[in-house]
Amino acid sequence: MDRSAARLNVPAPVASGPSAEATLRHVDRLINSNHYTSPSRTIYSDRFIPSRSASKFALFDIASLPEGRDDSSSAYTTLLRTALFGPDAAGLAPPLTPQKTASPPMTLPSRNIFRYKTETRQSMHSLSPFMCDDSVPGVNHGPVKAPRKVPRSPFKVLDAPALQDDFYLNLVDWSSHNVLAVGLGNCVYLWNACSSKVTKLCDLGIDDLVCSVGWAQRGTHLAVGTSNGKVQIWDASRCKKIRSMEGHRLRVGALAWSSSLLSSGGRDKNIYQRDIRAQDDFVSKLSGHKSEVCGLKWSYDNRELASGGNDNRLFVWNQHSTQPVLKYCEHTAAVKAIAWSPHLHGLLASGGGTADRCIRFWNTTTNSHLSCMDTGSQVCNLVWSKNVNELVSTHGYSQNQIIVWRYPTMSKLATLTGHTYRVLYLAISPDGQTIVTGAGDETLRFWNVFPSPKSQVIYSFKDG
Repeated sequence: MDRSAARLNVPAPVASGPSAEATLRHVDRLINSNHYTSPSRTIYSDRFIPSRSASKFALFDIASLPEGRDDSSSAYTTLLRTALFGPDAAGLAPPLTPQKTASPPMTLPSRNIFRYKTETRQSMHSLSPFMCDDSVPGVNHGPVKAPRKVPRSPFKVLDAPALQDDFYLNLVDWSSHNVLAVGLGNCVYLWNACSSKVTKLCDLGIDDLVCSVGWAQRGTHLAVGTSNGKVQIWDASRCKKIRSMEGHRLRVGALAWSSSLLSSGGRDKNIYQRDIRAQDDFVSKLSGHKSEVCGLKWSYDNRELASGGNDNRLFVWNQHSTQPVLKYCEHTAAVKAIAWSPHLHGLLASGGGTADRCIRFWNTTTNSHLSCMDTGSQVCNLVWSKNVNELVSTHGYSQNQIIVWRYPTMSKLATLTGHTYRVLYLAISPDGQTIVTGAGDETLRFWNVFPSPKSQVIYSFKDG
């Protein structure tokens, strides 16, 4: 027999004569090694054939069969069919597992050291040949991530005396320079989130009240809407009033910036478009609401303006229209809460008051109503996360809660409580991780609700 062939356990070429017959018997023993035991010595092979008699199939909910012929492909075939057609597929036979000798049941220790059984039942991805979830046949899922934990308590609480308990006002806003503006009575205060320094920006006097505040998207300009119908523009870096604009006959409760264009909505049912570079107090007047305008938001591309009113209407305007281009009348209470998605163009969320309690989603590109979620209480504010596809809603009657939602499933990630009055005010930090809420209990509460921005690859292109 050839020396190299012997090392690989492969028979030498067959010759004629008595030595050929011995070689054939040796080959026969190799082929039928499962059924023939050499009386003289053990035959070794370069293949590892596992002994399934010692395998613990019960750990994986795979039943063993009575003694029978060893079909090495049956177990794999059964698992393959289960992965393809689900566990309830008709006509499947359990895997054939030989039981050569009856062994007494093994007593397991009180704790399973490697936790195979528990983890196998939680995730079958390591068993399935297609890495799919057997509970949903035909759908390919990655390993299930544990839900993100949202802290249930605020990390900071500030006193806000004289913070009004008025559903139709918007008295809190957070700038891109990390400065919080708060309207308290007839004054506006600035709180620097980096240094915690508090600055009194302005005092309107005893005959006026602050009804709304709104930071310009970039820079340090702050718009202030008053109860006398005026809109003031302040340079917060110098604590100096730049100009005061008229137009509204009653209080101004809603403000929204689009670059140098400022929109203001009032109790007089009107919306005024103001270009702060122009000499005129306003460049156009938008009419359509039948009651006070209490919600205003520009889309992220600055092409569409959404407005909500106490007439239960949600309108959408374009940059040049003086009449709404889209009208939504499904809400049954005042629409103050409005938020545009930063992730999907044309996706708009709106929330209704006490008699409505619903958050509704709209596609303004196709002019369609997408979905509705009954929250169980008055919806006061909405804000969308810039970092993940989630949003936050704040509520009033009757639970005064804050809810973090995952979109589009609208599953609740967290319900935050602590305010003793309805949570009328909401703003989000420039990094998109923290929200601040304000209520008639005269407190401002800061919550960490969203994850940090995902790292992004920045590509640079050089000429030549």
